[in-house]
Amino acid sequence: MFIWRLTQRLGSAVALKRTFFSDDEMLGSAFEREAKTLARLRHPVLPKVSDHFTENEEQFLVMEHISGDDLSKRLEAMQKPFPLSWVLFWADHLLDALAYLHAHEPPIIHRDIKPQNLKLTDENHIILLDFGLSKNNTGDTRAISTGSTGSVVGYTPHYAPMEQIRGTGTNPKSDIYSLSATLYQLMTNVVPADALTRADALLNDMSDPIKPISELNTEIPKAVSDVILKGMEISQDRRFAGRA
Repeated sequence: MFIWRLTQRLGSAVALKRTFFSDDEMLGSAFEREAKTLARLRHPVLPKVSDHFTENEEQFLVMEHISGDDLSKRLEAMQKPFPLSWVLFWADHLLDALAYLHAHEPPIIHRDIKPQNLKLTDENHIILLDFGLSKNNTGDTRAISTGSTGSVVGYTPHYAPMEQIRGTGTNPKSDIYSLSATLYQLMTNVVPADALTRADALLNDMSDPIKPISELNTEIPKAVSDVILKGMEISQDRRFAGRA
């Protein structure tokens, strides 16, 4: 994927996003799905798309340019967790965005929420990016490798729930798991163990490798830690459904 920052004739900045998988039908379809999904969404946490076109067998997406760094880069630069007040503020806005997405019929599932897909703008607004994996809640979620990026179409291992990894279908609670795993990392600066590793440990009567946030960061109240871990339950039936 290549992204350029361009200036339109009227002076406004836009981002031009180009695919690098013109010969891969599945990835090309994911890119086209991102364009169609974003074009009809209107929410302050979601980027605005203005155009989508194909030229010389390459697909292009024109969207608003969002300056700033993703939260993964911010964490790497800080080498410590974000302040609790910041994370709770972002969580409130992200839960509102998920409520908006999941209220569609059928629900729109992002499927790849992670620190790398959250950008903090120069105005300190949080933006949820990369809808290439988003889909209406109607199909399967089998994974196909994309190479050295660490992601696959369907999930990013450390933030994906068990049902997504197994390909048994995603739903709004799948996004809740991914958001909770992301918040876990933002509050601890520790990448969470993936769901398969956790499930294997529990099946072998070992302790869950996910430690309570309040043990890793003493500034986090136990009540907050408990809510995040509730969202990261292996069984989706035990997760909360969304914003209270």
